[in-house]
Amino acid sequence: MRSESEDSGRLRRLWDEHIHRPFPLLGDDPGSQEVALYAAWLGSMVEAALGRGALDPLHADMLKVRRAEGNQALFRAGGELGNPVRSYVARLIAIEDILISLPVDK
Repeated sequence: MRSESEDSGRLRRLWDEHIHRPFPLLGDDPGSQEVALYAAWLGSMVEAALGRGALDPLHADMLKVRRAEGNQALFRAGGELGNPVRSYVARLIAIEDILISLPVDK
């Protein structure tokens, strides 16, 4: 049995905390849609990485592109939509930071 890396353990704990908190009630403005889309996109990668114990090479490439593009739209949405969304976005960014640090599966 393969032992879980420290980063995988941190990711698992933060993801478990994240999925057990309700999504902030948001309107149908573009900022809230951006946050919801990002959460779903990131969540699919987290679930796959936790199942594999490593990051899929395609997901690693997608994360690198996303990080190069920046998260301005997410930060803007968090600022405009208030504190519950701001903390939700901050948690998603923390999850992304851990996710990108995982080893990439070959």
